Amino acid sequence: MDEFGFGFPPRIFGKKIKDTIYSINWIPFGGFVKIQGENETETRAPGTFGGATFWQKFSVIVAGVLMNVVLAFIAFSISNIIGYRTPVDDKLSGPNFQVQILQVSQGSPADQAGLKLFDEIIGFQSEDAMIPAESVIKTQEYIRKHRGKEIELIIRNFKSSNSKNVIISPRQTPPECEGALGVVLSKTDFVSYSPGRAVIEGAKTTGSGFSFITSSFGSIIKSLVSHGAPPPCTQFSGPVGIAIATGEQARLGFAYLLQFVAFISLNLAVINLVPFPALDGGRLLFLIIEKLKGSPIPKRFEQAVNSIGFVLLLVLMVYITVKDVSKFF
Repeated sequence: MDEFGFGFPPRIFGKKIKDTIYSINWIPFGGFVKIQGENETETRAPGTFGGATFWQKFSVIVAGVLMNVVLAFIAFSISNIIGYRTPVDDKLSGPNFQVQILQVSQGSPADQAGLKLFDEIIGFQSEDAMIPAESVIKTQEYIRKHRGKEIELIIRNFKSSNSKNVIISPRQTPPECEGALGVVLSKTDFVSYSPGRAVIEGAKTTGSGFSFITSSFGSIIKSLVSHGAPPPCTQFSGPVGIAIATGEQARLGFAYLLQFVAFISLNLAVINLVPFPALDGGRLLFLIIEKLKGSPIPKRFEQAVNSIGFVLLLVLMVYITVKDVSKFF
């Protein structure tokens, strides 16, 4: 391996250890590994990427994607041992179940009232008595009936466990893809597993998460091709949005940070498999074409296509980052 880089060139700093340069670069979008002979136009010498067999090249390219999946599995398994609150069927009832806020839209009544991620809605204070929030459906029905009016929520903070009453006015006509308060609610329960069971559940969550992300990403691609736009209510985040979300998850606790890291890692695995130039999926596509045609694709052509793909990805990342900055700041 010639270089292991964080971010993309131009280089800020690099240190050579044995035969590999470890670098930090100016463009803070992901990273790269430069393999000997990978980008040289004519190199087919033994011991280089260009001189490797089809399956050797295939294994090298897929290794990065596989490691993203392995990282997600490890993170899920550790979080399963630590324990965390997870969404459950809204019909379940018991002392450990809570109606919690899983998302707060910026600028919404909930945001303006200071409601936070994972705050629990205990109930509603009426003139005569407290009405408990027994389920998500009943909570949403109460909010819906009081659109345009002030209601008094009884909230328990997730971190401090302190309760408080919050006066809030559900919107009569909320924006598209948002509810009257601007929150996403779910009934949750606390789960924690023994190490052996945690590994099994971690594998299950990794598989189901990979399948869900692949299906969702496929729906986005299908909508872009057929309608020229992503499905309604689809949200994208770049480095700024991910950094802010990471901070929020870290404040909730280490198990929640691990869950977030796991899902980010699975997203990267799925995206990298997309057959687009400059991504691992694009390299796999070139490799398969070479195998089918029985002769190598000219390296200069492959490099030119990958360079164009990289520029397009960079433009997209800059666009998403600008949107993140305007959204959060």
